[in-house]
Amino acid sequence: MPENINLPPHNIEAEKGVISWVLLDNETMWIYEGDKLDHKDFYQKEHDYIYEAIQQLWWLRKTIDVVTLSDQLDKNGHLDNIWGTDYLYELSTFIFTTQPCAEYSKIVKEKSLLRQVLKVCHWISWDVYEQKDTIEIFDSIEKRIFDLTQNQTWETILQISEILKWRIETYMEIVDHPEEFNKWKVNSWYPGIDDMLTWFKPGELIILAARPAMGKTSFALNMLTDITLKQKKSAVMISLEMSSESIVDRIMSEVSWVPMHKINKWDLNNEDFAKMGDAMETLWDAKIYIDDKWALSVPELKSKLRKLKIEKWGLDIVIIDYLQLMHGTVFAWNRVQEITEISRWLKELARELWVPIIALSQLSRKVEDRVDKKPQLADLRESGSIEQDADAVIMLHREDYYDPDTDRKWATDVCIRKNRNWAVGEVELHFQPEIMRFTQQKADAVHDATY
Repeated sequence: MPENINLPPHNIEAEKGVISWVLLDNETMWIYEGDKLDHKDFYQKEHDYIYEAIQQLWWLRKTIDVVTLSDQLDKNGHLDNIWGTDYLYELSTFIFTTQPCAEYSKIVKEKSLLRQVLKVCHWISWDVYEQKDTIEIFDSIEKRIFDLTQNQTWETILQISEILKWRIETYMEIVDHPEEFNKWKVNSWYPGIDDMLTWFKPGELIILAARPAMGKTSFALNMLTDITLKQKKSAVMISLEMSSESIVDRIMSEVSWVPMHKINKWDLNNEDFAKMGDAMETLWDAKIYIDDKWALSVPELKSKLRKLKIEKWGLDIVIIDYLQLMHGTVFAWNRVQEITEISRWLKELARELWVPIIALSQLSRKVEDRVDKKPQLADLRESGSIEQDADAVIMLHREDYYDPDTDRKWATDVCIRKNRNWAVGEVELHFQPEIMRFTQQKADAVHDATY
């Protein structure tokens, strides 16, 4: 039996640990969000106020430290209620390692749920002592139990005024400090594509689809190198088809301009090696991460990316090559349903990690049965909900693949077939096969754009 039955379940040390970890490493908020930890889950009222302010700063994508936190608490009118800034400094030095932060978060959440159970029990007991009608009591019990099990769902339903409270501050920050928000932008570095997509936004799932040999892996790697080298962003390449060595060889060819066939044939001279040395120096500090484990499941991917984001102090974009080589969890006997599960997981993962995810996808063979070979949304292989879950669908088409006599040799049409945020249309790029590089040669290469 508990020593003190009068105190509801709680753990003050775990609550302090949760807050201390956020002040030590803001990225631990990704873990807390995954656990659906809310400020109302804290037993000590001071911690409730503090974590509420932490959540507000996190939603605004602001740095969370003692200074910004005390300022937010002051705005909320709660700075004096938490014993002032001194208590925040005390919490900031409570722990010095981020290793078990997920366990502390779970403890706080578990104690909160137990307190909610206790509250429901008190209400049921009160109804019994009031000697209300039996049917009314059972109806009340059923409703309270239902509300308790559904509490996580109801918390996500907000009135627009609640959302506007923090959105209006975001709008003001965009006007006053645009440079702070530009750091969230991830561009493809192809003007025509960026004009239609605006940019790859955090939380978006982008599908890049094509038939084999159209160059979708090369196109994805082109964007990866531009994003990391020109924008100084961090990117991870999840390669389920090619080895990490093959991926690096392609990147080296693209950056050094040494033809890919020379690297494949091991036919390199001193001039080539000098160029590759310069490329290696350029790439050495690039925030490019590569994982080439085969048969990766979404839960494994989720765990890897969450860990990478925390350990490397951020992650800006994820590229997966390719979707059909991933494995789900419960629908292995039905491939269409399995792909449906995977695409929904990827969309949820993009929102949880707050990064854009580009997932490469195969197109079905029925493209080749038509006179017009340009791919359409219906051509997505084992589509399930891929089209529905994606924020944008980009498809590649090379006319010379089907018609060797065409005058559009190596011309590639980038067909944006779906775009939640802006325009759809086509952009013409030119493929340089010797270095696996796509280029946009003309500023007016955009055509058939609709809004």
